Order: sequence, then structure tokens, then C-alpha cells
Amino acid sequence: MELKNFQQKAVKSLFEAMEKPARDIILKSPTGSGKTIILTYFMNQYIQSYPRTVFIWLTPGKGNLEEQSKGKMDKYIHAAQTKLLPDVMTEGFEENDSCFINWEKLTKKGNNALKESERTNFLEYIRRALDEGLRFVVIVDESHQNNTVKADEIIQYFHTRKIIRCSATPKGIRNAEIIEISEKDVIAEGLIKKMLMINEDFPRVVNTENQIDFLLERAYAKQRALRSAFLGLGKRINPLIVVQIPNKSEALQGGIERWFARQGVTCENRQLAVWLSDRHENLEGIDANDGEPVAVIIKQAVATGWDCPRAHILVKLRDNMDETFEIQTIGRIRRMPEAIHYGSDLLDSCYLYTLDEKFTAGVKQSLGKNALDACTLFLKNEHKPITLISEQRTMVSSSRNPQKALQAIARYFETEYGTGSNKKENATRLQAQGFVMSGDIIRHTISGETATLAFDSENMNRIDVTERLSTHTHGRDYHQRIGRIGLEIGMEYSYMNTIIRKLFDKNFHYSRKILALEPRAVYAFVLNNAEMLKQIARAAMASEPVQMQMDFKNVSKVQFHIPQTCLFTFDGTAKTQKVMKKNVYQGYLSSAEPRSSSERKFEKFCENSDSVEWVYKNGDKGSEYLSIVYADNSDRQKNFYPDYLIGARGEVWVIETKGGFDRSGNSQDIDLFTPKKFQVLKDYLERYGLKGGIVRNDDKSDELCICMEHYCGDIQSDDWQLLSNVLP
Repeated sequence: MELKNFQQKAVKSLFEAMEKPARDIILKSPTGSGKTIILTYFMNQYIQSYPRTVFIWLTPGKGNLEEQSKGKMDKYIHAAQTKLLPDVMTEGFEENDSCFINWEKLTKKGNNALKESERTNFLEYIRRALDEGLRFVVIVDESHQNNTVKADEIIQYFHTRKIIRCSATPKGIRNAEIIEISEKDVIAEGLIKKMLMINEDFPRVVNTENQIDFLLERAYAKQRALRSAFLGLGKRINPLIVVQIPNKSEALQGGIERWFARQGVTCENRQLAVWLSDRHENLEGIDANDGEPVAVIIKQAVATGWDCPRAHILVKLRDNMDETFEIQTIGRIRRMPEAIHYGSDLLDSCYLYTLDEKFTAGVKQSLGKNALDACTLFLKNEHKPITLISEQRTMVSSSRNPQKALQAIARYFETEYGTGSNKKENATRLQAQGFVMSGDIIRHTISGETATLAFDSENMNRIDVTERLSTHTHGRDYHQRIGRIGLEIGMEYSYMNTIIRKLFDKNFHYSRKILALEPRAVYAFVLNNAEMLKQIARAAMASEPVQMQMDFKNVSKVQFHIPQTCLFTFDGTAKTQKVMKKNVYQGYLSSAEPRSSSERKFEKFCENSDSVEWVYKNGDKGSEYLSIVYADNSDRQKNFYPDYLIGARGEVWVIETKGGFDRSGNSQDIDLFTPKKFQVLKDYLERYGLKGGIVRNDDKSDELCICMEHYCGDIQSDDWQLLSNVLP
């Protein structure tokens, strides 16, 4: 199982949180982020590193979610030791178990899943497991539904030190360790749709005699456009419309069915599905990408855990009563059908049609800049001839090259620690830099006096505790440390172990070996220096290679033209809705979103600069946008999408904007790879005879500055020029 970058980061954060004092760990993950993949991978890794552990995965009552979750772990983790409640009642709890239990079967009145005698047996199995030294870790799935007195009573039986609570919308738990997965990271990996379009291309004033007809016409037209686009790509994906109606609205439901019948979409021909408490029609296979139903009618919410990645459009019909907005409803249409983006704004977005103002406000409040007003803009005729060369990668790989990672780590040791071919001298250098060079395991504690519990351990005496190494006893610890180092850089355990052995084990041949330790001594070296090795691995992956070599034989070069149309997203509530006349699209507004502060300031600068003739905001993913190909430290090809193309004094400029410098000159740029991207951009400009650079704002002068020749992290450097002097 290969995890995405953000999923690997989440697993690493879970391991770190398990070592912190807080009992509760909250994993806040957007719908579609692969929460089950993250947790099952973590559980498998944790069980291997920490013996005598049993995971209890509690799910809410609806939708057989416990069976779904168990099924996914069996699929992702071969030979996983998984159980359901009936298995526990037969066999009890055993070391390395992962038990998936519907908590309502244990607590709900009138539920006969456990009779009183069976309940006693269940509690006896827990007590027996605790007596045998097993430790429970509890995972509470959909925790916003499980935060009840009865659920807490069940959790208390397990006497767990750690509870992992998972939800897209977690409720507050005091003093919890919070791990939040960014929607941006999930979108960047292609798992969920880039944008939610609200009432796309609606007129400013909607005059309609029938809101149902008006909204359904828009939704059905969008469904046909999406279907056609998928067929154009050779994809048998049938986009699904989800029509959500208020409770107690039978008349409304009848009107919807009659409207679809006029389009030839009926329950009889299996193109219409119904999912209501008292009626289920055509639901079998509805979640398949090529499922027959074009639309499904639901009420307040569908079953917890229902995944239908082909769901693309939500029609939310008005309810005159107050209704609590549920982000899960929007989550149903945000997954990508094949967990990839298609490089098309049409296919990489989802769509909401509603005249319910309260619901729209709830969406915008919850999703922020991922939920925007939208309309289609057209390219001005004079800009249609603009042509550049776009580079696109041909080697698609999401895993690191272990050989390149090994070289990067070896190079980092040589650069930062001065290591060379003399192994004895290398040991001296590393020891001087804080590495522990002992064949025993060295642990640390403190001694001293304190009058309060809020004491500073730095003022205490440090005591080194020496423990004789036992490869049997410390084997799991070694495995766990290697796994953690690998997680730091997205490297599987086996590859990470080979890298460590090649660098430090005398029995593994490598020309740039740092130390020549006996295999037994490698255990001690890793266990004593795990934190430093983890930091070095991370820094090595982010460091600049000696040379950035790019084999352009593996790069596809295509002609780039500015797209004829643009799916323009904006904030319709912004006070200023000024038309930006220099933009290449007709009707481009100053309220364009999403935009960073530096992008917004740059667009205003261009609008007011006499030197700038036109401005184009490039996309951030997709074959229709201008991209530059480069290779990272682990030999993975990546696409770099510069932010802007502008025409200035008859020449084309390519501009990348970044976070600025504060009033003290400190960088506000969070991208560690900006220096590398600068060099990539400069090489591209030289190849094709263009101009450009990186633009950042200087807060002290409140001026935009541009770097064009040599990248420097100091705003005071002469490498940074005022943009107003370069393009007055």
C-alpha cells in the first residue's frame, strides 16, 4: 500500500501523538482524504513496533460501517488480524488484534446483539486481556456521532491510555492533541475535487415560476456536460446528481420525480434512484463509476460512510424551516471518481445548485475559499495568438528512488559533518556533533529538588542510564525507529533499513560509507541517535543537490495557448467588484478567489502599471496550463506551474509570487523549495528567451520586489529590485 505524502505525514503525527501526555488524539480529516487508509496503515505499523497492543475501532450504528472498515483493512493490510464483535465473543482479545465494533450494539436499548449474559462475557474478555498485559488503544470513528455518555461508558471499560477520535467535523475535546489534514493537501493529491461551484452562471436576478424546474434544469445540463467530457477522455463514468429534499415533503418529491420523468429519467428504467427511510429503489451498484442512475433523491442525509465518488452535483431544495448545515452532505460530492484530477476545471470541480441562502452561507463558512461563486469568462480576441512552450512530465512515479535518497543523505553528511573515506575520523566528527557512539543503549533521566510540579528540567542534574544491548529485546525498538525515520521522508521500512545499513554497517558495500559498524552496533547507533537521524533524513531530502540534472528526453513539449474559456471563481460578497481591464479574460473581477495576498497585490500592480499590457493567471494543475518540468532529489519528475504570464513592453514575462518579508526582514515564505523553483524558472526563461522572476512583498517599504538573476533570502540584497522600477 502506497500512501500519499499527506497520509504519510498524518501517520507520522499519530506516532508522535501517541508519545505525548494527552489521552485524546483528534484526527480531523476532510471527507475523501483516505482516513481508513491512514488509520489501518498506522495500526499495522504500531502493532509491529509495540507488542501486546489491541486496537478497538468503534463505529456508529448506521450503515454497517464496522464491516466496511474491517473489509478495507483486510484489503490494504495482508494478513491483518481483524475481528468483528461476534469474533470477539467467540475468541476474546489476542495480541495484535484489530477489532471493529459497532458501539450501539453494546449500548442501545432494545438491541439484542448482546444479552445481559453476553455483556458480562464481553466485559470478562476485556478484564482477562488486561490481566494478560494487553494494552487497548481505542479509535472512535465518526466521533461527532459517538460523543455520548453511553459511548464513553464503553470506552472506559478498556482502561485505555489513548483514544484516537476521527471526524471531518469533530466536536471539542479538552486538552486533546489535534492532527488536522489540510484540504489543500488532499486536493493537491487529486483525491477530492479542487473547487465547489455554487450556482454557476446564475443571473444576478432569478425570475422563475418553479424553483424545482429551474434548479433541476441547471443540474441536468451540467450532468450531461460532465458525461460528455468523461466520454471524450474514454472514461465510462456516469456523473450522479444528488437531490436533497426537506423532511416531510412528499409533494416536493412527487414534483421532482415528474420532472425527471419528462427527461426520460425514471425508476422504471433504473436511471432514477430513491434513498428514503421508507423507500429504497435502484441503490444496488449506485456507487460504481458506471452505475446506471443519473440522479438519486435523498432527504436530510444518507447513511454514514456512504462513498460514491461519481457524485458530482448536489441540488439542495429550499426548506422554510431552520436546518442545521451538515458538511457531510457536501462531502458526498467532493471525491474524485478515480482519485486523480483530469486537468479540466469542468471535471475537477463539483457543483451546488440551491436557492437556500442559509445553506449557501453554511457552505461558504465551512469550506471558505473552496466554495465560491462561479461563472464562465471568455478570452479576448487579441490574446488568442499568444503561444509558449509548455513542458509536461512523462515519467509518473509517486514513490521515492531509494538510491537517490541514499545519495542525498550521504551528501548531507559530507556537507554538514565533513565526513569522508576515513571511518575512524568520521566517528570522531559525529561524536563531536552530538552523536552517541556507544555499543550500549543510553537513556536519560534527571535528578534534583523542586518545590513545585512546574519545574524546568534544564536546571536539574542529567543522569545517563546505560542498558546492555540485546538484539532480541531491542529488535522491535530498532524496527520502530527505522520505520519512524522512513515515515519522515516517505520511504518504506525495507528501503530505509537498507539505506541505514549501507551507510553504517560494515557488511553492506557502499562507496560513500560513513561508519563500518558491526551489525549489532548498528542497532545501538540507531537507537541512541534516532532523533538526529530523523532530522538529517528530512533535511537531506529538502537540500539542494549539487547539480539539478534534467533529462529532457523524458519531457513532453507542447504548444501552450491561453485557454479560450475560464471557469472564473470569485467572492460575490466582496464590496469591491472592479473589472480588471488588463486581464486577458472579459469580465475578470478584482474579487477573484482563491488568491493569496501577494497574488492580489501583484494583480493590482499590473492593473496600474503603464508597462504592463496584459495579465494571465495560470492554473496550478492540468495539461491546459503552462508548466515547467524538473526533477527533485529523489529523481521524481514534478510539474511547476508559475503563477502569472504578463505582457510588458512587447515581451512575455513569467512570474512566480511568494510570501513576503516582514518589517524586520524575516521571510514569510513557507515554501522550502523556492530557491530550487527560482533556478527551474530561470533555466526555462533562458531556454525560450523570455523574462521573469520571483516576486515577493517587502512589508517594511510595502513594495513588491522582484528577483531575476540570483536568488537570495535577504531582502536587503541587490538581487531584489523594486518591481515598480523594473516595470514602471
